[in-house]
Amino acid sequence: MSQKNVPKYREFVLLAMFITITFVLGMTPLGMIPLGLIKATCVHVPVILGGVLLGAKRGAVLGFVFGLVSLISNTMSPALLSFAFSPAIPVPGTASGSFWALVVCFVPRILVGVVPALVFRGLMAVTHGKEMLALTVAGITGAVMNTGLVMSFIYFLFRDAYAQAQGIPVEAVLAGVLGVVATNGVAETILAAVLVTAVGKALLVADRRSSGKRVEQERKEP
Repeated sequence: MSQKNVPKYREFVLLAMFITITFVLGMTPLGMIPLGLIKATCVHVPVILGGVLLGAKRGAVLGFVFGLVSLISNTMSPALLSFAFSPAIPVPGTASGSFWALVVCFVPRILVGVVPALVFRGLMAVTHGKEMLALTVAGITGAVMNTGLVMSFIYFLFRDAYAQAQGIPVEAVLAGVLGVVATNGVAETILAAVLVTAVGKALLVADRRSSGKRVEQERKEP
C-alpha cells in the first residue's frame, strides 16, 4: 500500500471500528440499559470519540448510526418512553406512532457527533494544544447535548403523552424531565468525561507514534 494512502485507510478502519462499537453497545444492555421509564446509554462515548478523532463529518455519520440503533432498540424492546424514539410505538392516547419520534431519535445524536468535534478543535487552537482539557470538555459537551436535547425535544413535542404515560399532570412534566436530566444526565456526563479523556488521549498518542514512524520510513525511502 502506498504511504500516501495510509492516513485514508487508517480513517476508514477507525470509522468502521467506531460504527461496530456503536452497534454492539446500542443493541445490547451494555449500551442501552433499561430503567423502566427510559434507557440510559453510554453509546454517546464512541460517537464523541469518533468525532473528535476523525472530524465533524465522520462524527455526523456515527451520530446517525447512534440514532439508528436507538430507533431499532426502542422498537424491538420498548420502554415506557419508547414512543418518543420510534414511530412504530403508538403514542399514549392514540393508535399510532409519531413522525416526531425520528427527530428526537436522530437530531440530537447526529449533533453529538458534530459539536464535540468542533469544540475539541476550537479548544486545541485556543489553549495551544492542551489535549486533556479539550478532550474532557468535548466529552462533557457531547453527553450534556445528548441528554439535554433528547429530554428537551420530548418535553416540547410529547409533553401530553409523557404525562399520560407517567400518570402525572401535564404541569408536573417539567419536573419529571429535569429529574431524568439530573440522574441519567449526570451519570452519562461523568462517564463521557472520563472515557473520552482517557481513551482519546491514548488514541491520539498512538496516532502520533504511527505518524512519526511513517514520516521516518518515508525519509529512508530513496
